[in-house]
Amino acid sequence: MVILVGGLYSVKWHPYYLRSFVAAAHHSIGPSILLSGDSKAIPSPSWGAAWAYASAYGKAIWVALVLGLLVGSGVQAAAVPPRWIESLFGRRGIRGVAAGGLAAVPAMMCTCCTAPVVVGLRRARSTVGSSLAFWLANPLLNPATIVFTGFVLGWNWAALRLAFALPVVFGLAYLTERIVQGVGPSPARLSETSGNSEADLFLLRWGRELGRLSIRLLPEYAIIVLALGAARAWLFPTVPAATGNDVLWITALAAVGTAFVIPTAGEVPIVQSLMALGLGSGPAAALLITLPAISVPSAVMVSRAFPRRVMWIVATGVVLSGIACGLVAKALGF
Repeated sequence: MVILVGGLYSVKWHPYYLRSFVAAAHHSIGPSILLSGDSKAIPSPSWGAAWAYASAYGKAIWVALVLGLLVGSGVQAAAVPPRWIESLFGRRGIRGVAAGGLAAVPAMMCTCCTAPVVVGLRRARSTVGSSLAFWLANPLLNPATIVFTGFVLGWNWAALRLAFALPVVFGLAYLTERIVQGVGPSPARLSETSGNSEADLFLLRWGRELGRLSIRLLPEYAIIVLALGAARAWLFPTVPAATGNDVLWITALAAVGTAFVIPTAGEVPIVQSLMALGLGSGPAAALLITLPAISVPSAVMVSRAFPRRVMWIVATGVVLSGIACGLVAKALGF
């Protein structure tokens, strides 16, 4: 609890509280991570572009990622009694989904930093629905990001985001669990507590689980982030507003947003900068939902904790939600 609460305060709650005043005063929370320095343009695909993006992204999320690894490995090492996890997140149906979604709101992590915790929850026998709700709610129902959206893009954008985030978190998690209802909780692989002193054994378990989690998740995560950073010029082309607000662009950028990886609240300056470069409100609204929800790196990180079809259902649901959000924004004249 000390690590969890202290970490969230220092990494999330206090910094975001201060940044909200910046957003209110300047209607901005900083430059878009997609842009290249002060050039106000997305760099061409190259090794330099890949390294620049990975470095900027790493600097933005590394502390939160370490916190996620510590909490996730702590859950696997039984820092929290497994029966507590199972009693709270081990119920099928809407109650388990609601518990997972609501528990995520104070955490306010990005989808990748949440992934180690989700892996830990699944190994502590949380259900598919509660684990998915926790994973999706962290970035989508982040109260700080919703406030930033209101100050930077307008409160109509914040309301639009919330209107689509709620069904994505609770509806998609519940629907996915119903579709794969034959899948039980992930088999627990928590270390035994016999032998030696309890304190020594606990620290050994936690260290071992932290090492396993890091080795399993971080290398592939880094490679995918590099690849996405190199390809960002292809993924986010600059388009005139006249042609950048049709269904084709909404669909394309909903898919791109689902695959791409960003730090917490990174979608707000990305949408702001792309609209300044000519992107229409429809594709921008699609990105506002799909960019934070999931990404290829985070999906790879949690893929061992869920059946493959769960990942495809979630990815398809996020893309369709982004398309719907974009169409609504276009129809309402955002």
